[in-house]
Amino acid sequence: MDLSFLCLLLLFSTAAFVNVDASFTGTYGVNYGRIADNIPSPHSVVTLLKAAKIKNIRIYDADHEVLTAFKGSGIEIIVGLGNEFLKDISVNEDRATNWIKENVQPYIPGTRISGIAVGNEILGGTDIELSEVLLPAVKNVYNALSRLDLANSIQVSSPHSEAVFANSYPPSACIFKEDVAQFMKPLLEFFSQIKSPFYINAYPFLAYKSDPEHIDLNYALFKKNAGIRDTKTNLHYDNMFDAMVDASYFALEKAGFDKTEVIVSETGWASRGDESEAGANAKNARTYNYNLRKRLTKKKGTPHRPKTVVRAYIFALFNENLKPGPTSERNFGLFKADGSISYDIGFTGLVGPSAASSSLRNYKVFTSCAALLLLLLAS
Repeated sequence: MDLSFLCLLLLFSTAAFVNVDASFTGTYGVNYGRIADNIPSPHSVVTLLKAAKIKNIRIYDADHEVLTAFKGSGIEIIVGLGNEFLKDISVNEDRATNWIKENVQPYIPGTRISGIAVGNEILGGTDIELSEVLLPAVKNVYNALSRLDLANSIQVSSPHSEAVFANSYPPSACIFKEDVAQFMKPLLEFFSQIKSPFYINAYPFLAYKSDPEHIDLNYALFKKNAGIRDTKTNLHYDNMFDAMVDASYFALEKAGFDKTEVIVSETGWASRGDESEAGANAKNARTYNYNLRKRLTKKKGTPHRPKTVVRAYIFALFNENLKPGPTSERNFGLFKADGSISYDIGFTGLVGPSAASSSLRNYKVFTSCAALLLLLLAS
């Protein structure tokens, strides 16, 4: 299509550029893991995400090539400050400031960095020293953002695994583990002060895999089933995902943080697994992710919090062939390494290198037009 014609079209669609809210757009996001040597370039990933209308991503570092590629895309990004940096960052605020000046500040506002995830799944793990430095690191990152006048536009968080809970069934019985609470409560107190949500990595797949004899697969996959009733609250749950979200809310309430929002920072289902990994196949992965997407699109709450819309990041964008561990770890991707879909849940993939190249070319034309439009509006 002719560049001038494309630009003319843009003049009649300026409304598409009105939304400048630097936060979680809508209810659906995806984790963009890159532990692989065969996935598309970051520029092609931008094309893929825009075609799929995915507006939120989370990365596990602050890779400069990725942040550069996302400039002008309008896609909200949470960057990760890896566990390996926490001890150093916790020492003093200047080290956090230097990290932000190197990995965040040069890319904004062109790249829409909306959050920094400080560490990942630290509490509930075996490294007590990391647990001890998490809060100081979080505080130093937030104070550094404040010093740089970025705290109002970039949120600070820290995702947790289900290992922080002593129990989560039924949802109303959920509490934090005693040895976790000593670190969790001060962290939640600080997040409450700066109005950060509670991020939880919630995987019905992992729950089902650990106990397939006693967990109804249909309950885990959002399919028709009898569900469960929480006898204490009399709330009925027809899927495990909602139950996991509400379990987090109940644990927060018991810890004294009833106003803290829960956001699911990871959830997904493996399309392949080892023989011992029950439920890990493409059919179940497609069913879970299709039904989850449909559930999130409805913008509804949970039985316990019906007025609080659930938001979630899906794990993951691609299969990652270099990840260690069981086979399932390398097969959570909505898309294959070449950018084609792993299974159909309504997304369009990049089919092969030629298609990716063509899509990227079209995207570059589009962004050139957008830049021209902004110049026209400014003049």
